[in-house]
Amino acid sequence: MEKHIYFGETVKGYDIPVLNEREARAGAGLLFMFAIISFLNSYLLHDFTFTKIFVTVFMIDFFIRIFINPKYAPSLILGRIFIQNQTPEYVGAPQKRFAWAIGFSLSVIMFFMIVIFEIMTPVKIIICLLCLALLFSETAFGICLGCFVYHWVYKKSPHYCPGDVCKIRQKEEIQKVSKLQLAIISLFLLVVIGSSSISLNQTSYTEVTKCTSGKCALGKCGKGM
Repeated sequence: MEKHIYFGETVKGYDIPVLNEREARAGAGLLFMFAIISFLNSYLLHDFTFTKIFVTVFMIDFFIRIFINPKYAPSLILGRIFIQNQTPEYVGAPQKRFAWAIGFSLSVIMFFMIVIFEIMTPVKIIICLLCLALLFSETAFGICLGCFVYHWVYKKSPHYCPGDVCKIRQKEEIQKVSKLQLAIISLFLLVVIGSSSISLNQTSYTEVTKCTSGKCALGKCGKGM
């Protein structure tokens, strides 16, 4: 059993166990896709059936990652299938295990709150949003937030970080963000936020207008007011 139960792979040239970051990001992307579907389904339709299934699968997947072997976790197996023809990007296993332990802890809390006790509390939404943020940051930007927490807790820099962010180096020209680019993204965000606010105000005004003109039921008017 010992040859199956371990964490991280031994690769020549690396002095600590490592994992394939591309595989981890692919697994995070798959979990994020199902997590966002689960969240929207429960939030919009108030049906937690899919959420219960996802939380259970998520918890089991992370249990296998941490306590058995990442190579046997279903999400990482699927991730490996999709990226098996890409060059591996090795990252340190210790900080990855710490980050995944955070995810596992959150999944256990969610499992008891949603599956076992079916507790209705805003804490569920907060934990869901936190999990979504962790998954999205890893799959979209290659940023392991749990790895930063690892640095704060153990007071030491992790080795072999994704994109070599652990190493202090000068940014290349293509990596730098200019003032013009910052101005463009700021203007873009202002337009998006402004458009959203106008749309919401128009929607509220339309509902009130319908109610005052007698075009909706009294109960609905009270709700709109």
